[in-house]
Amino acid sequence: MKYSVNEHGYYGNFGGAYIPEMLYPNVEELRNRYLEIMNEPDFQDEFQALLRDYVGRPTPLYLAKRLSEKYKTNLYLKREDLNHTGAHKINNTIGQILLAKRLGKKRIIAETGAGQHGVATATVCALAGVECVVHMGKLDIERQAPNVSRMRMLGATVVPSLSGSQTLKDATNEAIRDWINHPTDTHYIIGSVVGPHPYPDMVARFQSVISQEMKAQLLEKTDSENPDYIIACVGGGSNAAGAFYHYLENEEVKLIAVEAAGLGVETDQTAATSVLGTTGVLHGSKILLMQTEDGQVIEPYSISAGLDYPGVGPLYGHLKETKRAEFISITDDEALESAYELSRIEGIIPALETAHALAVLRKVPFKETDTVVINLSGRGDKDLQTYIEQLDRFTT
Repeated sequence: MKYSVNEHGYYGNFGGAYIPEMLYPNVEELRNRYLEIMNEPDFQDEFQALLRDYVGRPTPLYLAKRLSEKYKTNLYLKREDLNHTGAHKINNTIGQILLAKRLGKKRIIAETGAGQHGVATATVCALAGVECVVHMGKLDIERQAPNVSRMRMLGATVVPSLSGSQTLKDATNEAIRDWINHPTDTHYIIGSVVGPHPYPDMVARFQSVISQEMKAQLLEKTDSENPDYIIACVGGGSNAAGAFYHYLENEEVKLIAVEAAGLGVETDQTAATSVLGTTGVLHGSKILLMQTEDGQVIEPYSISAGLDYPGVGPLYGHLKETKRAEFISITDDEALESAYELSRIEGIIPALETAHALAVLRKVPFKETDTVVINLSGRGDKDLQTYIEQLDRFTT
């Protein structure tokens, strides 16, 4: 398979497991057992039952008629915002908590930026009756206060990360340190397709339910399971990995990965890794990374707390290198404009992350006959304060 991970944990030139010796037993245990456990019939039965009865899957594939009319094409929204907890993140955390239980782990740690992964992790820990510790940058705690409250209400301990830019990268650093200090009883639920192998593949497999459903839904609605385009935002890349998964080998389906340009790729306030990144190692994986010539990580910026990661998962380095996916960078203002547009035209307030994907409609001239699917990865409740602050600028 051209775009799948190989036995050494690489997607082409990207991936692997660059880990401290203390974590080697944990990562090796996962690598040796994750596929075996995931393929067990009782695991799949429990996983599918929870996706159906607890998460609320399948999520709808919605033909956005008014948006389609405006952009003169056929636009479908995969409504991951309608999942329990309000985003796609729950798909992965349900899978990983079931895996952790089968590995005998009694404590869960996680990192979070926008807070959706933290909420999803706290949710499944409450469901399973397991201790939960979520590491979150101090800046993100301030700008995602509603999600922090949700995590605490669900019983999680939220630990602020005070180093660096006090955002997602720093929360991930602290989570890894936590794991090193608690190697035997703790499972680290990584929220995106980043980190050492097998995490990028494992998370993508749990999220692949998105494209699995999409194929059946498109067949029912359009008589073809293949769209012309799939568009998804990419920070670390978990929602895009899920939306792309079952189409990676079908090169007739065009894939568009959307990154955060922040204040512009020509500024130092951006998170456009595909434009500015070079090959480096971060958080246990060889990836495209925003870094200085001597390998120091460049602090990313985005108005969206879920997209300001200085790299992308190893799959995306491979997709860019092979030109399998097109990468488009969207500024803060372009994302905000698209968020207000969707809200007013379709009555759906999207997460700021998703708003970046929606902004592609202004960049790519789709045909009237095209079928375009945008993965609506999350709802905008968590970003309401940001939207309120910017409202007057975008009121027409």
